[in-house]
Amino acid sequence: MAASEFWQRLSASLVSDPHGEGGTNGTAPRGRESAAKFWMVVDGLTVVVAAGLATFHRFGTGPEKTVQEFWRDTLIPGRSMGLLLGFLCGFIFVLIVTSRRLKLYAPTRLSGYLDEQRLSAQACLTSGLLLTGALYLLHADDIPRGIVLATVALVAVMLGLRRLVYRALLYRRFERGVGTRNVLIVGVGAEAHALRHHLESLRHLGYTFKGFIDIPGAEGCEAVTASEVVGTLDTLFQHARKHFVDEIFFTAECERAIIPNVVEQARIHGVDLRVVPDLYDGLAWNSPIEYIGQFPTIPLHYGRVPELGLLFKRIFDILFSVTALAVLSPLLAAIALAIKLDSPGPVFYTSERIGKRARVFRCIKFRTMVRDAERRRDEFLHMNERDGVLFKISNDPRITRLGRLLRKYSLDELPQFINVLRGDMSVVGPRPPIASEVKEYKLSHLRRLDATPGITGLWQVQGRQDPSFASYVSLDVTYIDNWSIWLDFKIILRTIAVVVAGTGS
Repeated sequence: MAASEFWQRLSASLVSDPHGEGGTNGTAPRGRESAAKFWMVVDGLTVVVAAGLATFHRFGTGPEKTVQEFWRDTLIPGRSMGLLLGFLCGFIFVLIVTSRRLKLYAPTRLSGYLDEQRLSAQACLTSGLLLTGALYLLHADDIPRGIVLATVALVAVMLGLRRLVYRALLYRRFERGVGTRNVLIVGVGAEAHALRHHLESLRHLGYTFKGFIDIPGAEGCEAVTASEVVGTLDTLFQHARKHFVDEIFFTAECERAIIPNVVEQARIHGVDLRVVPDLYDGLAWNSPIEYIGQFPTIPLHYGRVPELGLLFKRIFDILFSVTALAVLSPLLAAIALAIKLDSPGPVFYTSERIGKRARVFRCIKFRTMVRDAERRRDEFLHMNERDGVLFKISNDPRITRLGRLLRKYSLDELPQFINVLRGDMSVVGPRPPIASEVKEYKLSHLRRLDATPGITGLWQVQGRQDPSFASYVSLDVTYIDNWSIWLDFKIILRTIAVVVAGTGS
């Protein structure tokens, strides 16, 4: 059986699976649909803004007077507000439908910059032509064509710029290693090596290759180093957990009976599953095709990612951090001066911490210990009051007099709002561990690193005095599994109460 026929039949059998939660065979998951709806709303608002600007310019009136005339049906004599709103809503509807059919709401990594700009202009032109056609058929000659043309042109320019800026910001994050997607490639044949080279050469796709998965007895194997093959199908999802894998690409055929179990495990672990059809036997044309760069893939499963919620969380983090740094700037300056007067050494203490998906970053805090505290850590290991991985001493002799006060009210962590602005941390999330702690993690403990670390979190407000590492992990995993914007708000409010009460450490 040709490889393409195998995957085509498999894809067709999976589409009818009633238990799929993340979407199969091209059905977008809830996270992707939420993000698409958000951009649809943004496009609709863009049209309203463009129409307003075109009208202001045409009639030479201010926004307030134009809105009043529009509301009173006197903006265009003989034309009611209802009909004008109908034309505007119709244009928005057609633009959104056309953009959706052209896949402009698909993830940015699935299209190129020039192709996206071309499709964006095509969507605006198509919608504009249908709008002018409707005006002609309804004999709406009294509606100035200058406003119509200016609106369509402004929408095209504004949407093009919005997509360009968003893509530029996305690429900048990829360059810093933020927001990239880790991938495993099942198979070690020619297609597997070609896909790896493709993903690594096109950095703007935002993919990071983590290794090959070998299928014993598979045809067309090519030479690979031992370090490149990280495991077999039996250990596929153990390595997916270990390497924080987001997507798995199948480039080699395997036994059909194995695939349903692989898909089920992908659902459990929230991992995307894709197949690269055999390019030499023809594509599975009856299945949906998504291109990763120039590589055609058949999506078998999408992991659930709350893209819209994460976008709002990032916006909130930026606004909250900017506000906090501005309001607390006098306090920050006073603390910095007090530290310099209290003990010799720098004002800030920076240490390497492990962030989301094991990304290393430098965490900033006010210094609360003596200058050589890090070198003296081994002297006090016998005094550790926490079990397992954690290290904590209530009366640590390395802490300065001022440092005890800062820790009591958690004031030493205020500079971490700078880490939040950089994108290394969030306001709310699991606390960022140090590398020595992560080295002792079991595979299940790595779930803590699925989320961006935070200044405060569920453990800080609910179990801070609990020495159990199991409780520490359990609360962080509970936060990740039940995350919502409202949960973040609740944790922030409870954190304020904890800080005021001075129950920090």
